[in-house]
Amino acid sequence: MTDMKANEIRDLNEAEIRQRIAEEERDITDLRFRRSVTGLENPIVLRQKRREIARMKTILREKSEEAGA
Repeated sequence: MTDMKANEIRDLNEAEIRQRIAEEERDITDLRFRRSVTGLENPIVLRQKRREIARMKTILREKSEEAGA
């Protein structure tokens, strides 16, 4: 999955964002396992995925605050 910009994430609804977060977390688990077994060709991918998850969680929190306010 490619890096999504904040504007692209904001266009998604809350359910889609939650689904993407779950997918990225599964990817991170898989990458960590592969890193420990064989090593990764590009270890920066882990950092990028963590940041993308953080970005999605931030936007999800913003959306829930807007809905609550």
